[in-house]
Parts: sequence; structure tokens; C-alpha cells
Amino acid sequence: MTTTSLTGFIILFLIVLAVRAHLWLRSRQRWTSSSPSVEEKASLLPGSTVDQQNEKTDEATIVPLPEFDWQKTEPLKLRPFKPKYHITMALQNSTPSDLILMDNNYLSRIRSRQEILSLHASEVMGLLPEGRAAVKELYTYLLGEYLPVRYPTMFRIVFPHPDCPDTTFQNLITNSSFNLSPPPLDPLDCLRAIAQTVEDDFFLLLPFPKPNSPTEGEMEHKCVAFMNLHPSGFSPSSKLGLPLSQIHAPVPSYEKIGPSMERFFARLSCDKLVKRMNWAMQLRPDLYCPGGHHVHQEDLETLEEVREFGDEEAEKARLRVELQGVWRLRKTRAVVFGFKTYMYRLGEVKGEVLEMDDGGTMKTGEALAQAIEGLGEGNAPGMWTYKGAVRWGAAVARWLRSCWEGAVTRLRRTERSGFSIDPDYGRLIIPE
Repeated sequence: MTTTSLTGFIILFLIVLAVRAHLWLRSRQRWTSSSPSVEEKASLLPGSTVDQQNEKTDEATIVPLPEFDWQKTEPLKLRPFKPKYHITMALQNSTPSDLILMDNNYLSRIRSRQEILSLHASEVMGLLPEGRAAVKELYTYLLGEYLPVRYPTMFRIVFPHPDCPDTTFQNLITNSSFNLSPPPLDPLDCLRAIAQTVEDDFFLLLPFPKPNSPTEGEMEHKCVAFMNLHPSGFSPSSKLGLPLSQIHAPVPSYEKIGPSMERFFARLSCDKLVKRMNWAMQLRPDLYCPGGHHVHQEDLETLEEVREFGDEEAEKARLRVELQGVWRLRKTRAVVFGFKTYMYRLGEVKGEVLEMDDGGTMKTGEALAQAIEGLGEGNAPGMWTYKGAVRWGAAVARWLRSCWEGAVTRLRRTERSGFSIDPDYGRLIIPE
């Protein structure tokens, strides 16, 4: 080896070492102070542990999962419904490490998202000029810092070498790669890469002066960019450029939490991640559902109520739960509203047993039936119509309370021994 070649090799080695050190430091310094401790009773989301949220070490550090196996990781079972629906912010403190969650649905979901992108790109992603920098910051953080550190068995950074002068992000599951340094010039390409890398969808918001406000200097957050491949009952592109109040204008009783939401966004620090959950029912299994879920007042005259809902219809229907997260980007100060969508078959939910706050148990099917009926009984009674229960609520609740067809067959065999079946709940009744 010549002296020139040796010198070049040493310089290249030092550059790679310096880049690795820089990225490692950024992953540790991305969040500069510890997340607030959780004080609410039962505030831990499934998958979190008390140890994770009460670590005395730096909670802002992204904790790597060096042996994580996505194929052996079951999706979270989220059951956030209550007997009465109350519209609240219901925020729960989380940790930066849990920003993105992975499970064994990953590859099939990514393939589905690629198909959605090919068919509906202009509908599921977009941005304003004011959102360009925020999109690139989100791209750089997720692909250049968070994902390779948190999930090293799934993602890695490939540093410059003689055959490739660029730093690239590599997805070890899909075998796809995206440039990190330099990043894509077009921010839409950044959104497209994110959409094909994680299951989460994102809305980016920035504050702007509120027009015609009686309060001098009052600000409101507007959507400056979005990437939403799993919409539920709305057109994602219609939200671009709108403030929070108009984005949520169709939501009944949103005015009860709207001002609090604006104040929370305004004071949200860069070291904080909070999560919340939202649930809905849908009669088909599609993740991409921009229409058909919500019912508005003007729809009631032509509404057709669902009267027949049996096992065949239940096989298509889904309990849909969004695990939502809110955090702030450090450089652009954009607020990131992200969410991962979980879908559960009604048969799966119906067959579970739910532990109650009082220590007792209840069939989850009964609990969900009560929650459906309770959509019109809380502090936002318009949810009964808006979430579509006015159309399918009674029929779905009846099915959730009915006994399994297969279970009925097996139980009826016992009737000769003096047993019978409760027709409403499918319970075995033992004679005295």
C-alpha cells in the first residue's frame, strides 16, 4: 500500500468515526431534560413499565433494543372505551423511547402503505411552503437518529465509503434505502420515505397570528404538512392550512377542549412526549377510510339503519384504536401530532374478559356494547351520531351481547344434563 493510499484510508476512517460519534451524541442529546413523572392513577399505556417511567437515569435517552424481534412482538391490545363517552384531552406522559412502536404487523402494513401511496399520493400527503423545514427535520430525526438507535435489528445507517459518498438509511426488513446526507431535496420525497418506513401517520403544526382576535398577539396552530395513509372518516388533504379549531370543526363538543389544546401546544417543550387514545367502530376492515365513518346532521334524512348484523358482518367489522402522540421538533419548533392505528376483529374483542376498576371482571363484548350505547350519554352526546352509532349501534351491541354460534352448539349439548343458556349474554346457567 502506498503512502498516499494509507493516508487516504486513515482520513476516511477518521471521518466515519467522527460521524458515528456525532450521531450517537445527537441521539442522547435530542431531549435535554427528563420527562415529567406520571402521577395519574393507572396512567401507564400498555407496553410501558413503571421502571421505564421512573428511571433515575436520563429518561431523555433513546434506549436501544439490541435484541428486538418484530416478528415475535404482538400488537398492543388497547381497550380505551368507557361506559359513557366524555370528550377530554386525556393525555398521558410517555418517554422518547416509545415514540414509535413496532410489532409483527410491520411488513404487511408497510406493503399496504406502499399500495396506498401509489393510488392516493396527493390525498395522503402534502405541505405548505412554511412546512418544508419541519418535514426535513422530522425525516432527519426519525431516519437519522431515532429508528437506527431504538431498533438496530431493523434499521441501520450506512456511512460513506469508496463506493458510495453519501450517508444512507437502510431498512433491513424491506431492503430499502434513503439518503440522509444529503437528504432528499423535495420534502414530498421525505414524507414518502417516512410513510414507507413506519406505520405512524403525522400532522405538523406551526403557530400563526389568529386573525380578528380581540387578544393582541394571540396565536393558533395550523397544519403546515401531513402524511396520513390511514385516515378515518375524513379527507387528509382537506386539513392542510387549517387551524386546529377548523380541523376539528365537525367534532361534537370540541369547543370544550379546543382552547386547552391550543394552550397545551403553545407551551409544549421539546423534551416532552405525551400520548392519548381514540376509538371508533367501522363496518369494514380497511385502514384507508377517508369517508363513510362519520354521520352528520344533514345525513340523517337519508340514513339507512343497519338492522341485520351477524357473524358474517362481524367478521368484516373492526374496533379501530388510534394511539396518538404529541411532541415538538427542536429546530423548527413544529408540533408533531402522530398516531398509529390498531385494528381488532370484533370476534377477538368479544371473546375477552376485561378487568374492571373495582376489581371485578366483565366480558369485553359487554363492555364495548355499553360504550357504544354510552356515546350519547356523556358530555358530548353528539358522538352517537358523529361516530355512526345512530346507524349501526343497536345492531352491533346486540351481536356483542349474543353468544358465539359455535359456543351455543357446544353448550346446548349440555342441556340434557339440566343446563341452559342465557340468551342475552351466552352464559351457562347451572340449575340450583
